[in-house]
Amino acid sequence: MTSAPLRLAVLASGRGSNLQAIADAIAVGHLAAELVGVFSDKPGAFALERARRLGVPAVAVRPRDFASRPAHDEQLFRQIDAVGPDLIVCAGYMRLLSEPVVSARQGRIINIHPSLLPAFKGLHTHQQALDAGARMHGASVHYVTPELDGGPVVAQVRVLVEPDDDAERLAQRVLAREHPLLLATLRLLATGRVRLAGSAHGSRVEFDGQSLSAPLQLDPDNVLAELAAPAASASHPHPTN
Repeated sequence: MTSAPLRLAVLASGRGSNLQAIADAIAVGHLAAELVGVFSDKPGAFALERARRLGVPAVAVRPRDFASRPAHDEQLFRQIDAVGPDLIVCAGYMRLLSEPVVSARQGRIINIHPSLLPAFKGLHTHQQALDAGARMHGASVHYVTPELDGGPVVAQVRVLVEPDDDAERLAQRVLAREHPLLLATLRLLATGRVRLAGSAHGSRVEFDGQSLSAPLQLDPDNVLAELAAPAASASHPHPTN
């Protein structure tokens, strides 16, 4: 028996390139999911225009129309709940979500963040990486908690920092790897191979029923896998064939 497609609601504040990647994967049968709504804090966000072109409900809820962040988030998530998503994907959504809406939906909200968390939380991550002299940068998909970019990390992709990189060049290379990272993670979520287990105070990511000790890593073939075990020491080498 074939399971129903994963119902996805997407939150985005900008152009929605990850949204488009999701839509394209669904269209060609590479992701068993359905886009049921796109939501933004910015009425002019191009992500909403992408949604309209796709025939997907597009809703903007402006923060300035509300007296507080919790009031805004309550109305936003009332609209989101109305389309009945299985999973809510923050893909370039630039606002921190308030604790009540996150806690009420534990394990049902993920975010893609352009750094190797826990490094470089918040904004301007590419410049943060350059300023810190990082040799490796990348992107992470994590479950959303009330803490900024602080939820359990599901998967990551690593991008080498080149000697002549500036923030724009580095951002472009990371974005090119963000799309396959998000899609590969969504495929695991859609098939139930990845889930969040435990309570709000002790949650963990499980992969194929086992707790992950480290985030899954995206390889050059866009496949997510667990980190390889540490290499044996020189005094105890593996036999070779």
